[in-house]
Amino acid sequence: MGRMLENEKKEADRPLTIAMVVDTSGNRGNGTSNSALQWAQELERQGHHVRLVGIGAPDFPARVNHVPLVSWVAKQQQMQFAEPSDTLFRAAFLGVDAVHIYTPFRFGQHACKVAKQMGVTVTAGYHVQPENITYSAGPLKYVPGIDSFIYWLFDMWLYRRIDHVHVPTELGASLLRSHGYKAKLHVISNGYETRFTPKKQREGNESAATPFRIVASGRLTHEKNHAMLIRAIARCRHAQDIELTIAGTGPLKRKLRKMADRLLARPASIGFHKNTEMPALLRSGDLLVHPSIADLESVSVIEGMAAGLVPVIASSPLSAAGQFALRDESLFPVDDVDALARRIDWWIDHPAELNEWGAIYAEHTRKHYSVEASVRQFVAMEHEAIADNATAVR
Repeated sequence: MGRMLENEKKEADRPLTIAMVVDTSGNRGNGTSNSALQWAQELERQGHHVRLVGIGAPDFPARVNHVPLVSWVAKQQQMQFAEPSDTLFRAAFLGVDAVHIYTPFRFGQHACKVAKQMGVTVTAGYHVQPENITYSAGPLKYVPGIDSFIYWLFDMWLYRRIDHVHVPTELGASLLRSHGYKAKLHVISNGYETRFTPKKQREGNESAATPFRIVASGRLTHEKNHAMLIRAIARCRHAQDIELTIAGTGPLKRKLRKMADRLLARPASIGFHKNTEMPALLRSGDLLVHPSIADLESVSVIEGMAAGLVPVIASSPLSAAGQFALRDESLFPVDDVDALARRIDWWIDHPAELNEWGAIYAEHTRKHYSVEASVRQFVAMEHEAIADNATAVR
């Protein structure tokens, strides 16, 4: 019995070699790719070995799969689809302990099939929320039951073949369970990197300088709801003193810029920022606003809090971001323009609370959402899946 426990401990401590299958592997421009690269770096730092497989991967690069119309829409959000390849997958999966798949599209589906043929353990992450797709799909979002159909489709394509699935939040897990997913769900935050350090807060009740800087971050798509943020700022009592930055890219960029030019008193900055620039950009802000309707987690909110910004977050049944709010003034009802305007004005009118809570949010984030802690939980999931696979093979 003692020897068996000792062997189990050795197995749990053993460094793993993991192939991470991500359509767009070499690009930090979208949340899924960015999270995968963060985790790959942290896995290596913790002594594991990672093989990235996908477009732009250093050792196992995939070719681009051009899908008419769909690829054009995806590219606006810094996303491309990879072309499946038996040769690529067999080379990448040879000798690995596990294969972890990030998205349920053709590349991930085929990777799962090849890995299982090779007898390799397969796990997956749930990072693409069906609501994110339908909100960007024009008239499609009005088709009754379309979201449920996409949940079913993703399950058919990939997830019903996977026994262990990573999902970033309890909301995501409950959504999957409500749509009939049977895999064991491991709730693990995507976390944030340590380079998102907190800014120096102002002393006491010292007010922010003019202009008061509001920062938002995320894809420029309908479900991220940046248009209502622009309308809310225009209705603020302090509208003349507010400067808006929205860091992101997507199909609504031109529309949002025109809207901001028309409604806002001060010029807004709306567009793509390199990931390396984000810590400094966030530290330069005074308030983070996240008006999104649908989010499985929203790492951008975690990064903003880590940088010492107080968040003001939409409370939406399809968004997990509301879980980050530590007080009522950090929440507003989703899509309620006047409520958001009142929240923004409240924080401007209460500089002592803004300064105090910026530090509180930064410390809370440091304790609960580090990439290091998330990756350790992920490794534990991989070991569990490997053990289950070994038992099933026997």
